[in-house]
Amino acid sequence: MKYILVTGGVISGIGKGIIASSLGTILKSCGLHVTAIKIDPYINIDAGTFSPYEHGEVFVLDDGGEVDLDLGNYERFLDIRLTRDNNLTTGKIYQSVINKERKGDYLGKTVQVVPHITDAIQEWVRKQARVSVDGDSAEPQVCVIELGGTVGDIESMPFIEAFRQFQFKVKRENFCNIHVSLIPQPNTTGEQKTKPTQNSVRELRGLGLSPDLIMCRCSTPLETAVKEKISMFCHVEPSQVICVRDVSSVYRVPLLLEEQGVMNFFCQRLNLPVDVKPRKMLSKWKEMADRSDRLLERVSIALVGKYTKLSDAYTSVIKALEHSALAINHKLEVKYIDSEDLEPSTQQVEPVKYHEAWQKLCSAQGVLVPGGFGVRGTEGKILAINWARKQNKPFLGVCLGMQLAVCEFARNVLGWEDANSTEFNPEPQHPVVIDMPEHNSGQLGGTMRLGQRRTIFNSTSSVLRKLYGGVEYVDERHRHRFEVNRELKHHFEKKGFQFVGQDVKGERMEVIELDDHCYFVGVQYHPEFTSRPIKPSPPYLGLLLAAAGKLQSYLNKGCRLSPSWIKSHLTAVKFIHCDVNAVWLKF
Repeated sequence: MKYILVTGGVISGIGKGIIASSLGTILKSCGLHVTAIKIDPYINIDAGTFSPYEHGEVFVLDDGGEVDLDLGNYERFLDIRLTRDNNLTTGKIYQSVINKERKGDYLGKTVQVVPHITDAIQEWVRKQARVSVDGDSAEPQVCVIELGGTVGDIESMPFIEAFRQFQFKVKRENFCNIHVSLIPQPNTTGEQKTKPTQNSVRELRGLGLSPDLIMCRCSTPLETAVKEKISMFCHVEPSQVICVRDVSSVYRVPLLLEEQGVMNFFCQRLNLPVDVKPRKMLSKWKEMADRSDRLLERVSIALVGKYTKLSDAYTSVIKALEHSALAINHKLEVKYIDSEDLEPSTQQVEPVKYHEAWQKLCSAQGVLVPGGFGVRGTEGKILAINWARKQNKPFLGVCLGMQLAVCEFARNVLGWEDANSTEFNPEPQHPVVIDMPEHNSGQLGGTMRLGQRRTIFNSTSSVLRKLYGGVEYVDERHRHRFEVNRELKHHFEKKGFQFVGQDVKGERMEVIELDDHCYFVGVQYHPEFTSRPIKPSPPYLGLLLAAAGKLQSYLNKGCRLSPSWIKSHLTAVKFIHCDVNAVWLKF
């Protein structure tokens, strides 16, 4: 097993996740089996209780693990399926050590950070690195480990110490450290500054880890003199200083790294059993990236949510939209709309903001209401859904978006003015959305209906079923604590509001569709978590097709895209490890 540790310096959010994913992509392109582990030094057990403004979206895995959004990058880049144990936190480590102490596993010894915490970290990494993630039961050959935060954080110290010891246990030829640092370039002078990187590397070396590669994040290409200066003060060869400049597409990052000889370095440093050179393989990536940059036709989608000030809050949603837009040869334009701005209360206080929000909504070609929690902004989402239904605009509701679509229809078509979810009104006369008793334990963390669940289609005429290829069922990932009240569904179906998908037992409503509408679909699950660049999520693809006016043509052709699309994608079918069209916003 080969281990590649990615650390960061100077600032957080510098792009370690994208670089770790890109490194894994290069290695996988050479025929190696690659896995990934994300370490988050916070004391939370998992990411499930985070506000999206704190840490971006909560990504959900097949096994129900609520993890950091970087694991979504790993899955999309490498086309793998990870588990909750691929996300390691301080909380998990301390919890496991304390549980062992309570059982008496330490035989009366004083439990300390060194060696007990550090040993637990190493044991966790070694065990998880050997878990198959490709679906073929093959044991990984390389494990890419990303250590969150920045070097010097007090929370990271036990992990740094653990890997200081780890590098000797697994031997130098099996361990490599990559340090990602920032090269600021002040506008006043335009000069690239190396001092922050020098200080960061000095601190890392003082803690016992010496970087093998220094990846320098910069807005413009790294100057030769700057590279030589970093080499001299950071104890590496100039060839070990890698420039990671801003690029037009995240898809270009693996190409950028490979061009600078990263794979050749890995082969020498880690003695990798590589038979195939990645340059030819990654040329397919270049074809896709070039194509995405050349797209001229645009399709606009209004994303109506409550966390629109931070794009990371909807990372997977944006990726799924981008994958679908690329599939239909369109460039995506996302119009972020804060749902509160659509409400009449905003019109009274900030009329300009209110009218701007409605102008964005009315000018969009499609409407998306993603998942979420809490009552704030829900009335604005319902107004957006009402507008999309009445104006025959393509609409997709995900999780809460589907539940609110049910509320909107009940209020405005069935005439139940107080129809609501018990999440927002505990005792409405018409509780069209209710809580699931088995998932209401009084605690918030990890108590929802989580992970992969099966949805059975009960209608052969369902648009979504056709988009999925006519299959009888689909397996998608869930994250919710409330569900549609099945006892009231017959009232909806009489008015053309169809529940075309249910769970295996027929107890939970999973998919809704509206008759006589161009595209009005709601899903209880989160299809964005399994979207891939060459295999876009069907619900999102349907939304983009409808927004571009191509849905009916697509369905008439048996759910096949145009020959030009197929031709441009045939050469890239094998290489679905990347996120093709996502702008590298984190950088």
